[in-house]
Formats: sequence, structure tokens, C-alpha cells
Amino acid sequence: MAMENDSSVAEFFLTGLTNRPELQLPLFFLFLCWSHWSVLLSWPGNMSLIVLIFLNLHLHTPMYFFLFNLSFIDFCYSFVCTPKMLLCFVSERNIISFAGCMTQLFFFCFFVNAEYYVLTAMAYDLYVAICQPLLYRVVMSPRVCSLLMLGSYLMGFAGAMAHTGCMIRLSFCDSNVINHYMCDILPLLQLSCSSTHVNELVSSVVLGTVVIVSSLIIVISYALILYNILHMSSAKGWSKAMSTCGYHIVTVGLFYGFGLLTHVKTSSPGSVTQEKFFSVFCNFGVPMLNPLIYSLRNKDVKLALKRTLKRITN
Repeated sequence: MAMENDSSVAEFFLTGLTNRPELQLPLFFLFLCWSHWSVLLSWPGNMSLIVLIFLNLHLHTPMYFFLFNLSFIDFCYSFVCTPKMLLCFVSERNIISFAGCMTQLFFFCFFVNAEYYVLTAMAYDLYVAICQPLLYRVVMSPRVCSLLMLGSYLMGFAGAMAHTGCMIRLSFCDSNVINHYMCDILPLLQLSCSSTHVNELVSSVVLGTVVIVSSLIIVISYALILYNILHMSSAKGWSKAMSTCGYHIVTVGLFYGFGLLTHVKTSSPGSVTQEKFFSVFCNFGVPMLNPLIYSLRNKDVKLALKRTLKRITN
């Protein structure tokens, strides 16, 4: 994919989160610590999960296969935006080349779209585990799980290619100042001096497909799970089913919630700044919280960690 177009713009300037100079330094240290905590929580969590899965047979299940992919995506896409965002706080003119901007846009769209489908696959896995437990090993075979993940990455790749390919064809003639801390779709469209009708149509189709398909499958899965739970005679089975779904519900709520707040348009003067901050929580807060939600509060992971440490010490 050639990153050349007919515009006279060779580079862009990112304004960052705020234009107020007195807030730049405090925000820099705040998000520097935040990004470090994100790395400290995400990287060891991912690496520990890989080791634990290989060393503990009871973790060789579809749930942990999907969880590994979710953690991998979160880890990657948070670092797509972190370096440039931190530079916005300490540099008067944070420059990003046209090729760099398109690359950042591509990987951001790829990981975000892929996460939607991974969360969808996890919802389907929960539905099969709770509603069809006797057929679980047959329905969620290693081949099916691999195909679900392959499909998630391919759909993410297709969406990112569509967004980036349409963006490259635009011309940027006048302003090259992006009112954001990263190269996102809407801020770039506002700078274009050519027709953005195709881009807006593609964005609506891709985003609509991702959100509608994933939301529909998740809602149907949980509706069937809820119906099954309400008809359970065993209180222990009801409690276990709710506990199993709890982690996924929180993750989906955070991801969809902050994503929705990021794209909600208001007429207030500070709406752009609010969208930026909600975007920060979506891009950095959710990836940082997911390892805490799934790993640190998961009994299976705690048990596997104890067994692994015991083997090492002995």
C-alpha cells in the first residue's frame, strides 16, 4: 500500500489533549506514570499468562486462548498512540509524517476492530459453555477457536485497510494541524480539502458492521445465557455461571462504554476536549484494567501461579 497522495502536506502537527500550556507538564507526568503502569500491568500479565498456559494443563481451554489474544491486542494498540501523546506534552510542535500518520491510523483501526470481534468470540464461548456444556468440547474445538481468532484478525485487517486506503486518496492542502493526540479518522477528515463522502460512507459501513454484528451476537448470547441461568435448579450452578460471565460483562461494558462516549457529539464548546479524554480512557484505561479483571481475580490463574511457583522453588 503506497502512502503517497496528491496533497501538498508531507507532515502533520498534533495538538495533543489540551492547548493550555500550564496543563502540559502535569499531564505529561500523569500519563507517563499511567503508561508505565499500563506496561507493568499488561506486559507481565501477558507473559505470565503464556507461561501458565504452557505449564498448566487445566488452562488449555478456549477461554484462556481467547483471553491471551485479547491481552495481546490490548497490549499492542495502547502502544500505537502512547509515544506521540507523551511528546505532545513536552514538544511545542509534535510532528508526524504523512506515512507515519497513515501507519498509526492503520494499526489503531486494526487492533480496535479486532478487539470487537475477539470480545464477540468470547461471548459465544460463554454461551456454549453455559447453555451446551455437554457439547462444549465438540463445538469449541481447537480448530473452531483458531478459525474464530483468524476471522477476528482478518476482519480487523480488512477494516483497517478500508479506512487507511480511503484516507490516502484524500488531498490535504491547507491546514495540517490535527486537533488530537493521534491520527484518528474524524480529525483527519476535517483537514481534507477534497470530497470526504466516500470516506464517511466507508467509515459508516465498517463501524456499523463491526458494532451491529458484535453487539447483536453478544446480546443474543447473553439473552440465552440469562434464560438458561433462570431455569437452573442448582444455586451453585447459577452462582458459577454468573461468576464466569462477570469478567466478560465488565470488559465489554468498559470497552463499549468509553468507545460510545468518545464518538458522541455535543454542541458544548469543550466537547472536543471531552472526546479526547474519553478516547484516552478507551485506549489506555481499558487495556490496563483487563489484566486486573481477568487474571488477578481469577481462581484458576491464581491456582496455576501457585503451582508454577511451587515447581520453581522445589
